[in-house]
Amino acid sequence: MSLDTSAETSPRLPFFALQSRLPAPLPTAEEIETSSELLQEYTGRRIVRFGDHYIIKYGLNVSPVEGENMLLIGKILPAHVPEVYAIYSTKNEEGGLVYYIIMERIAGHGLDALWNGLDSARKTEIARKLRSCLDTVRRLPSPGYFGCIGRRKFEDSMFWVAPDDDSLSSTISGPFESESLLNSALIEKYLYNSGLDQKAAFYRRVLPLILRGHKPVFTHGDLHRKNVILRENGELVLLDWEAAGWYPEYWEYAMAMFACGAWQDDWHEFLGQVLVEYPTEYAWFDMLRREIWS
Repeated sequence: MSLDTSAETSPRLPFFALQSRLPAPLPTAEEIETSSELLQEYTGRRIVRFGDHYIIKYGLNVSPVEGENMLLIGKILPAHVPEVYAIYSTKNEEGGLVYYIIMERIAGHGLDALWNGLDSARKTEIARKLRSCLDTVRRLPSPGYFGCIGRRKFEDSMFWVAPDDDSLSSTISGPFESESLLNSALIEKYLYNSGLDQKAAFYRRVLPLILRGHKPVFTHGDLHRKNVILRENGELVLLDWEAAGWYPEYWEYAMAMFACGAWQDDWHEFLGQVLVEYPTEYAWFDMLRREIWS
């Protein structure tokens, strides 16, 4: 299924799926907030299960972009992304905006838990299926900028600045009209995190020699195995589209390789089957990302 560039614009919010799409009545905000089935909680975000059908992510630090990304990708990979049933917001007692994303609960097992018990043939089959999914995503027509859908700033933490420093948002967070501006943003983020002026000068001199000529492609942005669910029927579902957007074409590979962490198994070998490899870009990306968060 093809999707023209105009279709990547954001849906009108609040969004509610048609009643005919719902497997059960949607929970209210009060029912969500009092749910006892807490799956995960971290600063400003909670993920809960409601009944047999729904997973809800909500909180002050939840961005509606994640739900919008799944709506976009659901148009071309409907079997491989959780269906989104609602995206809306309420205000808390302090006037803060709390977003809710109600999505399909996916029954299956995370690839991180399964991987070491799989033989090489099964791993190759999974890599092939992942490659097919991500190739489809990467074929989305590019709107020509680097950023989140709707020409908005990146949600990835590499581009984050504190709310009090919002004046730096356009410089560091995007969106960007060129790869060179995105590279400059990464250097500014390095300085924002107390990097060294002379090291930043080095990056300004050499990054244009390495990170150049990459077109923006739609990118999941967090290709950990924990975000890949294997259904009982063998189909794969990709979770956690929070950081997704239009990134340089090497970004998916570099982020996925960075996530190999302690290099304790052969996942990195199969990533070479899942994605086109960009080893040079990865090496520089790895160094810069560690610099930003050191």
